[in-house]
Amino acid sequence: MNTPDYKRIYTDMIRIKYPEKHAQCSDILKKDDLEFLDIIRMNTIITDRNKERMGDNQKLRSYNKITILKILDHQQKHGMNNSELARYFQLSRNTVTKWKKHFSQASCLQKTETGSTLNF
Repeated sequence: MNTPDYKRIYTDMIRIKYPEKHAQCSDILKKDDLEFLDIIRMNTIITDRNKERMGDNQKLRSYNKITILKILDHQQKHGMNNSELARYFQLSRNTVTKWKKHFSQASCLQKTETGSTLNF
């Protein structure tokens, strides 16, 4: 499945609609390949003044497995609880809990399949 060319999309959007945000996004746009966390960061910069549209944008977000694991890793590295992580990435607390349950179960299944023992 082909992913959209986010670099081109955000470059055009900043050039046409938000030229005042170019300086804040230039470091991210210099990268060859944008990760989903980069896209989230740019989206946060751009929509900073458009808070009234944030609720609508939240409904349309989707995350791939790698991004979810990076977000959960961010939580561990910074010692955040679910509420803090949800607020930081503008997610629902229920979404964070669902991800943690899903990926902890997936890691348990993976450990049992590889022959590792589970310690409870």
